[in-house]
Amino acid sequence: MEKQYIYIVQASTERTRCKIGKTNDLESRLRDYNNMTGKSKDTIYKYLFTCEVKDMTEVENAIKNEYLHLREEKSKEVYFYNSIWFETYVNFIKSHELFIKMVLRAVAKQSIIDCRTSKEARRTHSKTPPLKDRGLTKKDVLQKAQKIRNDEFFTRYEDIEKELSMYDKTIWKDKVVFCNCDDAVGDEKNQNDSSPFSLYFLQNFIELGLKKLICTHYKCGVYSGLDSPSVECGVDVDISDYGEVSYQRRSTNSTLHSQHSTLSRGYIFTKDGFREIKEYVKNYTGSFDDPLSLKILNEEADIVCTNPPFSRGIDYWNIIIKSNKKFIIISNIANVLTTAYIPYFKNKQVWAGYNEVDWFLTPKKQLTRAAGFWYTNIPIVDRPRYKQLKIIPLKDIPNKYKTFDDNGMLLVANCYIPSNFTGHFAVSSRPILNGLLENGYKIVDDNEYYPYIKGKRCFARVLVQKCK
Repeated sequence: MEKQYIYIVQASTERTRCKIGKTNDLESRLRDYNNMTGKSKDTIYKYLFTCEVKDMTEVENAIKNEYLHLREEKSKEVYFYNSIWFETYVNFIKSHELFIKMVLRAVAKQSIIDCRTSKEARRTHSKTPPLKDRGLTKKDVLQKAQKIRNDEFFTRYEDIEKELSMYDKTIWKDKVVFCNCDDAVGDEKNQNDSSPFSLYFLQNFIELGLKKLICTHYKCGVYSGLDSPSVECGVDVDISDYGEVSYQRRSTNSTLHSQHSTLSRGYIFTKDGFREIKEYVKNYTGSFDDPLSLKILNEEADIVCTNPPFSRGIDYWNIIIKSNKKFIIISNIANVLTTAYIPYFKNKQVWAGYNEVDWFLTPKKQLTRAAGFWYTNIPIVDRPRYKQLKIIPLKDIPNKYKTFDDNGMLLVANCYIPSNFTGHFAVSSRPILNGLLENGYKIVDDNEYYPYIKGKRCFARVLVQKCK
């Protein structure tokens, strides 16, 4: 009987993607990759991980179902890759009941953000001492990678338009919208110098019936007259198209500074009716947790809509939820399985929006992949993803999508939900994102749940239960 294998392979020129597939002959399969017609001579495929399994087709299908949101195209075996997701794929495969043994495992070479060339990356990694010599464990590295500042991801206009068009327009009527994690609005008011969030609300200001739009620009540092803004700190600039540009003191205590001062370059853009004002405030950073940003949030804003930095997600969510303001924001797709965020979902302070966001733009306007999702506290009506939930009696769920862990906890997969099971059971992020909590189920624990099967730790889940 032929042996069956699952593999993760990657091309030397594609550091943000990998392929996960099955084969009966690892050597032959790798040779096929490297002999593909049209492949560049500089492109070399290498295995990152290989293992032997009892049923390669079933394991491959389980991977496809679990990580559908991380596949480049549903019809292809190409998956989004970074060091964190690589660990996730490997742990999922190793925890599968049909896993036999690992054959090969390479070290994940790419961090969450690595925009360097592959040649440069290889040179850097070749000089890096082993983890043991640095007094680190693999867990330390993963935790550090999760904390790396990866804020240079910008949302595409089409993703904003796709999500916001799903909500009833009446939610915006006479409201003040606050975008507090953006590039605000540049002089040209286009996608080269302005936030797509700002542009969306500027272009739809009248149609949505907005009362006011407030956007902040985050930037701090030292600047001189060569790159200083057109106005000094402490001055309001009226940049509306009606009449001449006018300069107004913010208050009698406002002070002008020389062009060679060390100043904050954050500013506030406000559109109030036909009037547009760009305000440079002394010592204002533009950060969402700057005192002035918090003042605007708590005293003026009605709805917040933005893409906060993933690396500061915990801080941002704490601030936005405590404000009791309505919001529609983008955040990490894994938040629903993370202890820092689970209580918000459990207490119905937040739930999934309509869409996931797989593609973002770098500062150079290049596409890059990251696992994002929209979250909100605005009611969702007729969520299209409801149809992906398979709520049926436990006995009708296929055996390969249900099992019990070493503690006797029921685990279900592939969006199957037992309709007649009254106890606690564990699900992945996908059912929560598809609206399970709006269909008669609730989260019952504030912490992520890690099941063990035959002593092996599996990937994180969340514990839920049918409401009585």
